[in-house]
Amino acid sequence: MPRPLAETLAPDDDVRFLRRALALAAENVERGDGGPFGALIVRDGQAIAEARNHVLSRNDPTAHAEIQAIRMACQAIGHFHLENCVLYASSEPCPMCLAAAYWARLARIVYANSRLQAGNAGFADDDLYRELRQPHAARRIPIQRIILTDADAPFAAWRNSARRQDY
Repeated sequence: MPRPLAETLAPDDDVRFLRRALALAAENVERGDGGPFGALIVRDGQAIAEARNHVLSRNDPTAHAEIQAIRMACQAIGHFHLENCVLYASSEPCPMCLAAAYWARLARIVYANSRLQAGNAGFADDDLYRELRQPHAARRIPIQRIILTDADAPFAAWRNSARRQDY
């Protein structure tokens, strides 16, 4: 029986870049800046950004390796889209990092460890995926919408702005 596409054997470049992401993750364990996570962004066969998790050193729950790498890559190319780029991550991206990858319009994501493996190491990725499948009323953090008659004003201003740049 053939393996699913997402788990097939990778080309040599994928293996090389994925091993670099794992090396960054291992370095981070030694440094203590955050969790055992590393990531890099590759364009045209060249790494344009690489990062480690900095949640602990920056007291920033969003300082995941993937987010850091996306930010650095965007700065490196001078654009907020990474359409011809690949994200290599030591672990399957959490929901926040996955959303950022979609916002950045990455071409592809390649990872080594699953979210189940991250969960077994004490990280809540799988729990977050389950939480997001829940209706708003059933989530641990209550989510409430309050309807205001003028709430759409910023969107109307955006739609009519000469400075508007879609993304």
